[in-house]
Amino acid sequence: MNGPRDGLKKVAILAATAPLPRGMRVAARVRGLGALEVAKARRAQLLLIAHPKSGNTWLKVMISRLYQVRFDFPDDLIHKTDEFTRREPSVPRLAATNGIYSYERAVGRLLDPASADPVMRTKAVLFLARHPCDIAVSWYHQFTKRQSRHKQELINAELDDPIDRTRIEMWDFVRNSELGLLHLIDFLNTWARRLRDHPKACTIRYEDLRAEPGQTLQKVLNLIGEKCSDDEIDEAVRYGSFDHLRGLEQSGHFKQGGLTLRDPKNAESFKVRRAVVGGYVQDFEPAQVAELDELVAKHLSPHFGYGPEGRVGPLDV
Repeated sequence: MNGPRDGLKKVAILAATAPLPRGMRVAARVRGLGALEVAKARRAQLLLIAHPKSGNTWLKVMISRLYQVRFDFPDDLIHKTDEFTRREPSVPRLAATNGIYSYERAVGRLLDPASADPVMRTKAVLFLARHPCDIAVSWYHQFTKRQSRHKQELINAELDDPIDRTRIEMWDFVRNSELGLLHLIDFLNTWARRLRDHPKACTIRYEDLRAEPGQTLQKVLNLIGEKCSDDEIDEAVRYGSFDHLRGLEQSGHFKQGGLTLRDPKNAESFKVRRAVVGGYVQDFEPAQVAELDELVAKHLSPHFGYGPEGRVGPLDV
């Protein structure tokens, strides 16, 4: 495959804009990285949309394992966009985005029903949802302990009250910040609306991926017409299990793909942190949990089936 890898293109944009004053740097990165994200989305056979800490890295690891075994690719390389396709053209290209923050919003606009973008209307789109209270807690740990400097700068540049990750406490982040629970509920509602009438969109939930990983992974593969044997699916699930991934992350096995080891002394800084459904009830006082649950009940679309204390009902398809 000709031309530089998508990952190198991103590195080049970040390096070229690094010397600029902050305002100019942010604007240039939003333009350059936004154009790159749109190009990746247009070329991809599968577009994965998920908020950070919804299980998107875990899903990409399991998808990667299918092709690692089939084509003997190195197991420390994760297929995020074109990494495997450049080695073997039969591997479908991926693109992953949240579609809402900074430069990634450029992809979100293409999928808004008002845009009527013809390429994106025919794209296989997978939306990965998670209970917003669980996202909120994990997002706090991601933003304060793992987030890259350039992403944090770009996100903070859009906030009326930028977040100081060295000082903010979890409750303030979850309940009061512009990136907290109400924002996450709006994120889920927005994507439910955008994809409601998309002809090739499918929604799965993190909780379903936890409860039935093999069956849920098969749904993802069906979306792009990829055929895998039961043995391949079983191996992908085994490789992507919490204990196995946590051990690989602790050993520094991964060199890219969001699973690189940041602080081996701080368990809360791990990408594979806890993987508990409804875990937020352990992080707050009962009155705080009740307050969060009330916000979910009042504002979140019932489409997702999320209830109080992390309970999960049927997904309205």
